Amino acid sequence: MTKLAEIQEAILHLPPQKRAELVQWLMDEETPEMLAAIDEADRSFATEGGVEPLEVRRKLKSWIIG
Repeated sequence: MTKLAEIQEAILHLPPQKRAELVQWLMDEETPEMLAAIDEADRSFATEGGVEPLEVRRKLKSWIIG
Protein backbone atom coordinates (compact mmCIF):
# COMPACT_ATOMS: atom_id res chain seq x y z
CA MET A 1 0.00 0.00 0.00
CA THR A 2 1.36 3.43 -0.92
CA LYS A 3 1.65 6.27 1.55
CA LEU A 4 -1.18 8.07 -0.26
CA ALA A 5 -3.42 5.02 0.00
CA GLU A 6 -2.59 4.73 3.70
CA ILE A 7 -3.47 8.38 4.25
CA GLN A 8 -6.72 8.04 2.31
CA GLU A 9 -7.66 4.97 4.33
CA ALA A 10 -6.88 6.73 7.60
CA ILE A 11 -8.99 9.73 6.59
CA LEU A 12 -11.95 7.46 5.91
CA HIS A 13 -11.78 6.26 9.51
CA LEU A 14 -11.68 9.70 11.12
CA PRO A 15 -14.70 10.81 13.13
CA PRO A 16 -16.71 13.53 11.36
CA GLN A 17 -15.38 16.33 13.58
CA LYS A 18 -11.74 15.36 12.98
CA ARG A 19 -12.38 15.06 9.24
CA ALA A 20 -13.90 18.57 9.28
CA GLU A 21 -10.83 19.85 11.13
CA LEU A 22 -8.59 18.25 8.50
CA VAL A 23 -10.55 19.85 5.68
CA GLN A 24 -10.31 23.24 7.38
CA TRP A 25 -6.58 22.83 7.89
CA LEU A 26 -6.10 21.89 4.23
CA MET A 27 -8.19 24.82 3.08
CA ASP A 28 -6.15 27.23 5.21
CA GLU A 29 -3.01 26.41 3.24
CA GLU A 30 -2.67 28.87 0.36
CA THR A 31 -0.56 27.53 -2.46
CA PRO A 32 0.35 29.34 -5.68
CA GLU A 33 -1.86 26.84 -7.53
CA MET A 34 -4.81 27.56 -5.25
CA LEU A 35 -4.40 31.31 -5.63
CA ALA A 36 -4.15 30.93 -9.43
CA ALA A 37 -7.34 28.82 -9.41
CA ILE A 38 -9.14 31.51 -7.41
CA ASP A 39 -7.96 34.18 -9.85
CA GLU A 40 -9.18 32.06 -12.77
CA ALA A 41 -12.53 31.56 -11.04
CA ASP A 42 -12.86 35.33 -10.62
CA ARG A 43 -12.11 35.88 -14.31
CA SER A 44 -14.50 33.11 -15.33
CA PHE A 45 -17.28 34.47 -13.14
CA ALA A 46 -16.81 37.96 -14.57
CA THR A 47 -16.96 36.75 -18.19
CA GLU A 48 -19.23 33.70 -18.04
CA GLY A 49 -21.41 34.19 -14.99
CA GLY A 50 -21.96 31.89 -12.04
CA VAL A 51 -21.99 28.15 -11.60
CA GLU A 52 -25.08 26.23 -10.57
CA PRO A 53 -24.83 24.67 -7.08
CA LEU A 54 -25.23 21.12 -8.45
CA GLU A 55 -22.37 21.75 -10.87
CA VAL A 56 -20.21 22.94 -7.96
CA ARG A 57 -20.97 19.77 -6.01
CA ARG A 58 -20.12 17.64 -9.05
CA LYS A 59 -16.77 19.34 -9.72
CA LEU A 60 -15.64 20.35 -6.23
CA LYS A 61 -13.34 17.39 -5.62
CA SER A 62 -11.48 17.89 -8.91
CA TRP A 63 -11.18 21.63 -8.22
CA ILE A 64 -9.71 21.02 -4.79
CA ILE A 65 -7.23 18.29 -5.67
CA GLY A 66 -6.58 19.40 -9.23
